[in-house]
Amino acid sequence: MTDLAHAATVPRSDDGRPGRTVRAALRRATPALLAYAGTRLVGLVVLAIWGAVADKSPHQLLAARWDSLWYSRIAEEGYGYTLRLADGSIHSNLAFFPLLPTLERVISAISPLDAADAGLAVSWVTSLFAAWGIFAVGDLLYGRRVGTVLAALWGVLPVGIVQSMAYSESLFTALAAWGVYAALTRQWLWAGVLAALAGLTRPVGAAVVAALWVAAAVELLPEGRWRRAWRTHPRLLAGVVLAPLGWLGYVAWVGFETGSVTGYFDVQNGWGNGFDGGLAFAGFIGGMLLGPSFPAGLALLAGVAALLWLYARGVRQRQPLPLLAYCGSVLVLALSAKGYFGSKPRLLIPAFPLLLPLALALARQRPVRTALVLGSVGLASALYGAFWLHGSGPP
Repeated sequence: MTDLAHAATVPRSDDGRPGRTVRAALRRATPALLAYAGTRLVGLVVLAIWGAVADKSPHQLLAARWDSLWYSRIAEEGYGYTLRLADGSIHSNLAFFPLLPTLERVISAISPLDAADAGLAVSWVTSLFAAWGIFAVGDLLYGRRVGTVLAALWGVLPVGIVQSMAYSESLFTALAAWGVYAALTRQWLWAGVLAALAGLTRPVGAAVVAALWVAAAVELLPEGRWRRAWRTHPRLLAGVVLAPLGWLGYVAWVGFETGSVTGYFDVQNGWGNGFDGGLAFAGFIGGMLLGPSFPAGLALLAGVAALLWLYARGVRQRQPLPLLAYCGSVLVLALSAKGYFGSKPRLLIPAFPLLLPLALALARQRPVRTALVLGSVGLASALYGAFWLHGSGPP
């Protein structure tokens, strides 16, 4: 088999289905979930200690600042709120996709939680489902130990504290990880539904659609199978059609609400967001390299180079094409976006496949050494997360 053919191979579960009951799958994932939960617990404890010293409320930092305020306002009042700034820019809450605020509204309606705390609950619960899905992908490709390390690595990302905030990253990553897993295991309807839900959560939901469509292409293109797909692969075609409906539906609705076909993109431009192929980001790095912030610019450039190296490493390791399509899409969308550049680490949180080369390397080490590395990085991540939230924090 050629390298290209190997890279295109989509792993199957043992019987062409998920292959395990939910209970058995959960038992298999328990070490990964415990490791992940431990990293998040350390982050919350460090944040609480830092908050006590700084006389700031950790609860407010996690549930009632930055974008979390916009989500809770949508949950409580619906869409239609616009903020006009002194510089003339217009910030509309139509920029925020609806799944998280919808869940906040439902949970606050049936429980004692207000919208902000409902968002926090969604984030905490779905972060565990995200870690489970990430483990499932790693386990499917390389085995249980790699899956466990992969889930733990996702928890110790430098901005991993966002996974515990009332933001949409945890919800999206849970849908994305399980959507990619469903595509890899040919669970076409599930993949389509999860991709559609991901598309209702964040703009980068298009990456999950890409994973499913590439998996479908790998399935249908050999030997001209696409010619009779409507008879032989009806579930696949249904999943392919379902996948983009969440993203397209919300963008179309915003267009209807604003009276413009480009309404959603106009809203994003009001926030200073959009996609320019990375020109603004490159200019930002160049400005730092040519000014007094040269060390920071050099570190940022090294970080981008490391991301590209990790992706290239995944290609060399012949990861399945659907996984590469998903990860590459997240990477491109994050790096090519203009706007507040401090948000890019947060935008990269769903790009968990970038961690696979590191997980493979760590999984080859002795368990004690792996635990020491993950523990040390986790503590550093917790300290950085507390420092970050008490400073500029996520936009």
